[in-house]
Amino acid sequence: MTTMTNPMLRTYPAEINLDRVRLARVIDELNACAQACTACADACLSEEAVTELTKCIRTNLDCADICAATARVLSRHTGYDANITRSLLAACITACRACGDECASHAGMHEHCAICAEACRSCESACRELLSMVS
Repeated sequence: MTTMTNPMLRTYPAEINLDRVRLARVIDELNACAQACTACADACLSEEAVTELTKCIRTNLDCADICAATARVLSRHTGYDANITRSLLAACITACRACGDECASHAGMHEHCAICAEACRSCESACRELLSMVS
């Protein structure tokens, strides 16, 4: 996957308190998870038994919004506040875990849920790793 995340972080003219390559990877994971969750919610809405997927849809949309907001905040470095970064990463870990669990419970019947669960697990792991590095 080609993104502009790494080149943009590389060209940032001031100091960034985090490893830029790892930061870029997390931002890319967040964006990929947001996209997967949005697409999964839409696919769930197209399923015949949509009422059985209400919680999944809601969890998908919450996770997508939290991941997208976290990616945007992690892309900004001027006036950096580690407390905000830690709080967002923690919220993202929680949302990804909840969404991954919910999608996994439907994965046997809906392939889009299996794909989304995988994206959530990967994003949760990346956020957990970055959270351990935030000072």
